[in-house]
Amino acid sequence: MLHLQAQPAVYCERLNGLDGMGIGVATLNAEKSLNALSIDMVDLLTAQLQAWDVDPDIAMVVLQGAGDKAFCAGGDLQNLYDSMKTHHASLQHEDLLANAYALNFFTREYRLDYFIHTYRKPILCWGHGIVMGGGMGLMAGASHRVVTEKSRLAMPESAIGLFPDVGGTWFLNRMPGKLGLFLALTGASINASDAQFVKLADYQLPHAHKPALFAILQAVRWSHDATENHQRLHQLLQHQQRAQWPANDVAEGPLRQHFDLINHLCHSHDLPLMVKTLQHYSTENSWLQKAIINLQKACPASLWLAHAIQQRAKHLSLAGVFRLELVVALACARDRNFAEGIRALIIDKDQRPQWSPQDFSEISDVLMQEWSLSFFSSPWTAAQHPLSELGTALVQ
Repeated sequence: MLHLQAQPAVYCERLNGLDGMGIGVATLNAEKSLNALSIDMVDLLTAQLQAWDVDPDIAMVVLQGAGDKAFCAGGDLQNLYDSMKTHHASLQHEDLLANAYALNFFTREYRLDYFIHTYRKPILCWGHGIVMGGGMGLMAGASHRVVTEKSRLAMPESAIGLFPDVGGTWFLNRMPGKLGLFLALTGASINASDAQFVKLADYQLPHAHKPALFAILQAVRWSHDATENHQRLHQLLQHQQRAQWPANDVAEGPLRQHFDLINHLCHSHDLPLMVKTLQHYSTENSWLQKAIINLQKACPASLWLAHAIQQRAKHLSLAGVFRLELVVALACARDRNFAEGIRALIIDKDQRPQWSPQDFSEISDVLMQEWSLSFFSSPWTAAQHPLSELGTALVQ
């Protein structure tokens, strides 16, 4: 009887370069699920990046997704949903730490994301196709981020009762004007041009150019000095971008086109007024229409949370942001809205989540005060926090 060997969740290989130097290539290997990020993927990728980091003959790393549809469409939520349903059914959901699976998943995922942000060697992330949620967490921290004509980036967590995590609190807060808040509230997707505009990507190349780029990378005379390799990779990608995609051929994306309008719609410090303004804004622009429909369907508690965590994290270091996000993510796993959002949009796919509350207008000042305590109260001291080992220096 023939036994087929299971494919690894992350396929890793070494491409040989000049003078014995190599390039580590890690491929998220779950094409059927659009490379949705599982805890196995997180663990395998973490271990491999650690090994390549200390290998003197690895000059740089490439991070990509299997297939042509997605780099990574988000997190693998099935096991997370099962763990939440178990704890809700057993009435253990009052304890923030009762759900061991959620604690392990978010802790390991955020630790990996931070590791990528602070990785010593160059990481080239090929962000082709769908890049959402957990995929954004991987890509955002890479030192050299490439997008293509098919790239679609988004943080749509408010649609499932979560919030833009995986460092989203960090990179959304650093976008021009109110764009980060708008993307957090609406979950709107952006193209390659807009990704460069808000500094979620560094270079734009045609997807068809990828094999040629890999050949070029293997022909580079890499150094054992990581700083030199960062600069060489930047110069190479910059040159390829100019050659393959001249600046005058790159049109402005809808986010940049509507920059002034978005700032106007999101200017209020009164969140209920801001949400009401967005919900009732009328436009014939299809991209804005979709963004507004997303907001109208989103979990009201997630809209409040997306705004609240950005306000709280404005002056936190990157490590501080991940520590805060872990507390809030566990609170979401305890809250019934998150499980309900996954059920309605991913498990049963009836597209009819029963939010609590169902409408943003039902959120009172008293409820917001209660949420401030339930979502932001840490169960740990600073020394006990599972991510306490993360550095505190501000990462640019």
